[in-house]
Amino acid sequence: MWIQDHFKPRPTDIFLASFPKSGTNWLKALIFAIVNRTRYGFADHPLLATGPHDCLPFLYAHLYEKDGSRFDLDGFPSPRLLSSHIPYTWLPNSMTDSQSYRFIYICRDPKDVLVSTWLFMNKLRPEELAPVSLEEAFELFCQRVSPYGPFWDHVLGYWRASLETPEKILFLKYEELKKEPFVSVKRLGEFLGYPFSLEEESKGVVEEIVKLCSFENLSNLEVNRTSVQKFSKCATVDNRHSFREGNVGDWKNYLTAEMVQRLDEITYHNLLASGLLFPT
Repeated sequence: MWIQDHFKPRPTDIFLASFPKSGTNWLKALIFAIVNRTRYGFADHPLLATGPHDCLPFLYAHLYEKDGSRFDLDGFPSPRLLSSHIPYTWLPNSMTDSQSYRFIYICRDPKDVLVSTWLFMNKLRPEELAPVSLEEAFELFCQRVSPYGPFWDHVLGYWRASLETPEKILFLKYEELKKEPFVSVKRLGEFLGYPFSLEEESKGVVEEIVKLCSFENLSNLEVNRTSVQKFSKCATVDNRHSFREGNVGDWKNYLTAEMVQRLDEITYHNLLASGLLFPT
């Protein structure tokens, strides 16, 4: 794998990991805004004209600029802000064994992940092909079929690592981030080594970051409605497809009672011994 053979981590790197459709876009924006808050004003902030995926690029086998040229990761200034959907067990030892490398992981209720993934993939599906049915997507999810491994294994990999090395890995839940965004932003700042001063808090800097990075603001920006994200010379994704509802519990509008029961049971049995809980 490219990341194991060629990626050269730095001790100052900040690495965001997640299973797809778990709130990655939102957390990318928050991390970028927190780390760079003394460099940019809110009136002309880069996030107003640049998509979150460009601020925290995905660490894939091929990272390309919009003109098709390769990203020069070695030329990125420190701290490098990077992200990936790869499981913890796929990461090179140079990252996982480092005492200074910082990981942030965000997880989400698997029912919302399933629905969001299904809708997202159908948006990317060629028009000449019939859409994937919810029933088919549900079966694949329950049967643990995913490019990044089963959802439960993915979450557990980072969860267990966060319990072993909490100073290196901050494990977040999307639902908690939605419920307490101000608390979560301050927690992120502390973990990343960019704590908010009392003066910043009194001036409303935390509130400004939450407002700037809110789903409502990001989804309505021109850059996130019209531009594209380039993953290779021939693979692009419209930024608008990365923003849908951003709500907690939207699965209730799609899943049947039988689907909910089956998925909750699978989640319960997979996570029972871990201490990790999701809403049921």
